Amino acid sequence: MSPCKNILLIRLKAIGDVVLTLPAVNVVRDNFPAASITVLTSKENIPLLQGFRAVDETVALDRAVFRTGNPLKVVPEFFRLIRRLRAGKFDLVVDLHGYGETGWLTRLTGAPQRWGEVYRAGRGWAYTRKIEPGAAMHPADWHLCVLKQCGLKTGAVRNEFALPPAALAAARNWFGEHQLDPARPTSYVQPFTSGPHKNWPLEKYLAVARHWQAAGMQIILGGGPADRAALEPARQAGFAVSAGVPLLVTGGLMQLSSLVLGGDTGTLHLAVAQGKRVLMLLHQIAPASPVPFQHPGWVLAAKSGNIADISVADVNAAIAGIFNSPAGNVSC
Repeated sequence: MSPCKNILLIRLKAIGDVVLTLPAVNVVRDNFPAASITVLTSKENIPLLQGFRAVDETVALDRAVFRTGNPLKVVPEFFRLIRRLRAGKFDLVVDLHGYGETGWLTRLTGAPQRWGEVYRAGRGWAYTRKIEPGAAMHPADWHLCVLKQCGLKTGAVRNEFALPPAALAAARNWFGEHQLDPARPTSYVQPFTSGPHKNWPLEKYLAVARHWQAAGMQIILGGGPADRAALEPARQAGFAVSAGVPLLVTGGLMQLSSLVLGGDTGTLHLAVAQGKRVLMLLHQIAPASPVPFQHPGWVLAAKSGNIADISVADVNAAIAGIFNSPAGNVSC
C-alpha cells in the first residue's frame, strides 16, 4: 500500500451511521499511522467526531442549505465545500456512503486514489477502486470489509468512542440539577428512533420505568429536541427528561448510567462504543440488522415482526437478567 499523507473519509447523515464507521476509521489509522485523517460528514454530526481519536480534522456539509433548493444559497455553499476539499490535497478518499452525491464529492476532490462502494450502475466512474455490494452484513462489518477488499489490514477491531471530559462534566452537572446521584444505579431510556415502525410504545417504556424506579433505580428518558413534546407524559409522571441536551452530554448521561435501553437508534450505538451495556428492542433481526456491534445478544426482538408485541414483562425479565449476571453481560 502506497503511503498517504492526507486521507479523507466520507460518511453523511445520521448519528448511528457515523458511529458505526468508528471501527473502520480506527483501521485506517492503524494502516496509516502518520497520515492526517479528515472526515466529511453532515454538519449536525461534527460534534460527534470529537470522540473519534483517530480523526484530525472535520469538514461539514450543510444539508439544510442544499434542501432549500435556493440557488443563491446552494451554489455558494457548493463551491465553498469543493474549495475546502480541493485544498485538503488528499492522496486518498474513502467513500463509506456510496450515494450519488458522495460519489461526485469523491471525484471532485481530485485525489489520485478514490475508494468507494458502487450500489448503482454508472457510479463507478467516481472511484479508482470500486467495491460491489456484497452479502448482507452488519453495517460496521461491511465498512471493514470494504477496507479489506481495498488492501488494508483490519487486525484487531476497536469500537472505542472517547467522550470529551467536558461532556462528562456537563452530564454530572445535569445529574445534580435533577437531584440524581451518579453513584446510584441508573437506566437511560431512549424511546424514539428515526422511524415509527422501530418504536416500542412509550406507555410500555413508562411501565418499565415505573417498575425499576420502584426497585430503587434512577430513570432518565432522553431524545432529541424534536422529542420534547412526545416525552411530556414522562415528565408529568415525574421522570427526569433530558430530551434536547447536546449529543455529547447525552453521551455523558449514558456513561453515568448502568444500562441504556431503547430501539435501533444512534444513541444506543454510541453507548456501545463507550463500553456501556445496552438492551436494544427490535421489530425483527435480519442479517444486516444494526444490532449492538460485537454484541448480537444484547437484543430483544419481536417474534411477530411487530415491535409493539414485545411485552413489558419480557423487557423487565431481560433487564433483571442483566443486573443479576455477575458480568452484567447476559444474552437477551
